[in-house]
Amino acid sequence: MLVTEKKTGFDNLKYLNEQSAAILERVERFSDKLYLEFGGKIIADYHAARVLPGFDPNVKMRLLHKLRDQAEIVICIHAGDIERRKMRADFGITYDADIFRMIDEYRGWGLDVAAVVITRFTDQPAAKIFKNKLERRGIRTYTHRFTKGYPTDVDTIVSDEGYGANEYIVTTKPLVIISAPGPGSGKLATCLSQLYHDHRQGLSSGYAKFETFPIWNLPLNHPVNIAYEAATTDLMDFNMIDPFHLEAYKETTINYNRDVEVFPVLKRILKKITGGEAIYASPTDMGVNRAGFGIVDDAIVRKAAVQEVIARYFQCACDYRMGYVEKEAVEKAELLMKDLEMNSEDRPVVLPARQASKDAQKTGKGNQGIFCGAAIELPDGTIVTGKNTVLMHAASSSVLNSVKILAGLPEDIHLLSPNVIASIAELKQHIFGSKAVSLDLEEILIALSMSATTNPTAQKAMEKLKMLRDCEMHITHIPTPGDEKALRKLRIHVTSDPEFASQNLFEG
Repeated sequence: MLVTEKKTGFDNLKYLNEQSAAILERVERFSDKLYLEFGGKIIADYHAARVLPGFDPNVKMRLLHKLRDQAEIVICIHAGDIERRKMRADFGITYDADIFRMIDEYRGWGLDVAAVVITRFTDQPAAKIFKNKLERRGIRTYTHRFTKGYPTDVDTIVSDEGYGANEYIVTTKPLVIISAPGPGSGKLATCLSQLYHDHRQGLSSGYAKFETFPIWNLPLNHPVNIAYEAATTDLMDFNMIDPFHLEAYKETTINYNRDVEVFPVLKRILKKITGGEAIYASPTDMGVNRAGFGIVDDAIVRKAAVQEVIARYFQCACDYRMGYVEKEAVEKAELLMKDLEMNSEDRPVVLPARQASKDAQKTGKGNQGIFCGAAIELPDGTIVTGKNTVLMHAASSSVLNSVKILAGLPEDIHLLSPNVIASIAELKQHIFGSKAVSLDLEEILIALSMSATTNPTAQKAMEKLKMLRDCEMHITHIPTPGDEKALRKLRIHVTSDPEFASQNLFEG
């Protein structure tokens, strides 16, 4: 089949040059050190890659690699997130596990990790264990407690009882990147605490913020900025015109509510720390983000961002069904989608997946009375469907059908022997004692890899799996753990209807 190149609307090289220049300019503004609060994901920023087609998910890491001689990294994590085992959804791992992954990634790019900081530490048992694990692997680990007086009592905040009570993090380079696995990790407090200690020592250090979204020089109602709101419905963030920037410069720029709300307090804190005039006149002034200057085709970017808003609606609806978010978050996600005059069926893979589910019902070959459908959009725009059977999940059949088409194989050819599938199902049922006999995608891919050793057709199909990367997919039911894990590894962007694939309460 003919595979077409995906259209791009973003120039990575232009962005890289603009962004590195902006950061270096800000470093030079402060004679001793710049603490740069890094919002969003440094590595594997797939949200940015989806809304800005052409954006390299690791371009920010390439940026830091370029600055590695001048930069080192401090990673923050909220002790409460360790205790409640908060998950990073895109990797399916907890925040504390993600710290280990981040350190490995940074080191792999030649970047120094100066330390890890556990913020809002109140002697939580899980946080103590996490600290021990880090220190016994040679990672310097600090603990910071809740800042006394925050957010209203500036005199207490900027004192030895406030920021002064925190351990000082020793760093050696002029640029210190303050990063975290997710929001609410205490990055800002860590930056300000460091500034306090530096200025007490007579050092002229500064603070700035790098937040990819919202993009300050795009309109408030631009789909890219709306997609950011859709991605943070659980936090109930919203974008707004920066009133401080408008007043100071008579220029309209976009920021988000939390930065705007905290700015008056932050401005007073910075003035108190430095003992001089305010460093910044607005939240926009604090930022160094240049992502907007990397956009080279606005029409392509708008179209991709609209699709991301729809996808976020599905994710939010599923999160509500699973108990992770409240109803208000779903209502907001739906409102954002409707503001763009779109609905859930405007995602191209949704209706074909639902039709596949109906087809499964007609044949009566579902699993435990549940009939699932799935659809994948291939790189050339072809949509391939699959449905569940007694022996195979819908995600499994749609992936197998897709690689058959990509490999140019006949539709009716068997990549896996029905006897092999039945044998694995029997192992699950009679040896492992599993109630779920139908094979999920992870199990099917293992079976395919085994078949590929003796079956050239299976080998040819398996080689096409990498072509599914970044393809869009929809399933009529929430993916089971085995499906979800395999889809994440294949890097297929999947959404699903907020329905469960089984009547069983426990999966896995």
